[in-house]
Amino acid sequence: MIYSFPKLLETLAAGRGAGPGEEGRLALATIVEAEGSTPQGVGAAAVFGAAGLVAGTVGGGLLEARVAAAADQALEDGEPRLISIRLDADPSDVEGAVCGGAALVLVDPGVGAARGVFAGAIEGLKKRRAGVLAYRIRAGHDDTAAVERGFLPLGAPVLPDDPVFGDIAPGLLEDVVAGGRARLLREGKRLTFVQPVLPLARLIIAGAGHIGKAVAHLGSLLDFRVTVIDDRAEFANIVNVPEAEEMVFSDIGEAVRAVEDAPDNYFVIVTRGHQKDAEALRAAIGRGAAYVGMIGSRAKVELMKCEFLESGWATAEEWEKVHAPIGFDIGSKTVEEIAVSIAAELVAVRAKRREPGRP
Repeated sequence: MIYSFPKLLETLAAGRGAGPGEEGRLALATIVEAEGSTPQGVGAAAVFGAAGLVAGTVGGGLLEARVAAAADQALEDGEPRLISIRLDADPSDVEGAVCGGAALVLVDPGVGAARGVFAGAIEGLKKRRAGVLAYRIRAGHDDTAAVERGFLPLGAPVLPDDPVFGDIAPGLLEDVVAGGRARLLREGKRLTFVQPVLPLARLIIAGAGHIGKAVAHLGSLLDFRVTVIDDRAEFANIVNVPEAEEMVFSDIGEAVRAVEDAPDNYFVIVTRGHQKDAEALRAAIGRGAAYVGMIGSRAKVELMKCEFLESGWATAEEWEKVHAPIGFDIGSKTVEEIAVSIAAELVAVRAKRREPGRP
């Protein structure tokens, strides 16, 4: 799963990067099939405009250069393309790629006409509702293709005469969303590419001080939807933490408790003191979140553990799931280093949860 895909959808829906006087002139390149070793897997996507890459990536290097050239051509003549790229250059070729794999890439300049489809997907994401984006692809002469696109929220009924989803088994769509992985279906010259559109994991940061601010910055770069909570007006504002999608100025414990339960919530507790940390932790622990982490020395954490267990605020099993002290031990000292250690732990937990077969 490519975690930045929702942000690519926003770029496509808004037509950002098309250039002056070129509204809607964007091409979406998507790896629809891959074999062997490739820089990116199936579902990786990038948006190109007249001036080149706008957002995303299909892997960089030779692969992306070939795709960029195809995007230029597609934007020029308006023809979608389905191109096959092999990455098995001779090691002596300094500009070649020696991954040894191959990728089938759909390059579609018709995304301007499909803004309504992308807008529908974004609307679903705002409601934290997963769905599937599907492309009907019919190969033409040479490497050209015809493309039809649609979006369906998970659980929505499929009409039998739907030109995109009509003959796709509903169970397949559910499997794609549950597995978080795109799939290509082949039926003669017609291909169907189905891609899950999943809401970004929500990062809830309790504390908008130096560390909270730094974690918010990294979290946004790493494709989390960032919420920051603080009870100090001078800290709980968008000027202080511009990366926050949601800023909450409120009692910290109450605000954390008010966060809607979800299995992809990631709580980072980095308030200004022991009492506030405890309030935030009491509000977050035992709620089935993907991650709960709290800053503090080992001595502080041990004292708080005793307090929580003795007071009945948490069971031993619930406490064992808390990441405290928070972050990976990388010898961090500065605010930025501490934020990096926390961000690395968040990414590791998220990656593990995305492994096949995990909830």
